[in-house]
Amino acid sequence: MKQLIEKANTLMEALPYIRRFSGKTFVIKYGGHAMADEKLKESFALDVVLLKSLGINTVIVHGGGPQINDTLKRYGIVSEFVRGMRVTDAETMQVVEMVLAGQVNKEVVGYLNLHGGRAVGLSGKDGTLLQAKKLLQEVRGDDGTVEMLDIGYVGDVVKVNTDLIATLEQGKYIPVIAPIGVGLDGESYNINADLVAGRVAAALNAEKLILLTDINGVKDKSGSLLASISVSDLHRLIEEDAITGGMIPKVVCCADALRDGVKKAHIIDGRMPHAVLLEIFTDVGIGTEITK
Repeated sequence: MKQLIEKANTLMEALPYIRRFSGKTFVIKYGGHAMADEKLKESFALDVVLLKSLGINTVIVHGGGPQINDTLKRYGIVSEFVRGMRVTDAETMQVVEMVLAGQVNKEVVGYLNLHGGRAVGLSGKDGTLLQAKKLLQEVRGDDGTVEMLDIGYVGDVVKVNTDLIATLEQGKYIPVIAPIGVGLDGESYNINADLVAGRVAAALNAEKLILLTDINGVKDKSGSLLASISVSDLHRLIEEDAITGGMIPKVVCCADALRDGVKKAHIIDGRMPHAVLLEIFTDVGIGTEITK
């Protein structure tokens, strides 16, 4: 009986959040270990299907770095990274598009549909969903000088075709987006999935941007988890080198999304089962909530 009462209390704790977010839009960046572990794949799919059944419009943007790395290795292609961004030549771009838009996207769609969802897979090239341009990466030298590097077919989002997403949502579908953009001449661009998630969230005026990662959340220099921080805190942590490497694009995309109209951003540990539900529908949460 005690366990039944605890379950009832959990539902009561979630009730005000369910009321608050019904009819709102969540954009979830799906990546990391949550995409590699079979139980976590199922857990994530169930979370998303539940959100949709509660009337929350849910848009998924997925990554696929490990899958790309494995395929590149099989082809004998070595990758380099600049501030968390993959240097992408023409040969690498072909592999990236094949893996993200073909293999990974369809696997995510399959899991969602298997567990009761109505998911539709897209790349940014479908319906010109993600119009893109070349992204020059900023690199700071030890002497403080700034250099803008051309790292190949790496893109930035110029425009998001929200009409396509709205049409799918009206049909009660769950859009699942592979982060491949299309340039003015039809060329493909590899775009950081966190960046895409942030731009999509901003374009949709989303209630929440949620990034699944392989760490607990944002930490300070001593390694302690920060449950709630502001955008100004993020900039300070980058300057202090508390946030480095692949975490930089994640926090920058959160800051940009909040600036452009997203209500809140969350960085959470996707290695925890039902991480999305625990962050959204509990009073304490499990990761880092970022506010303006």
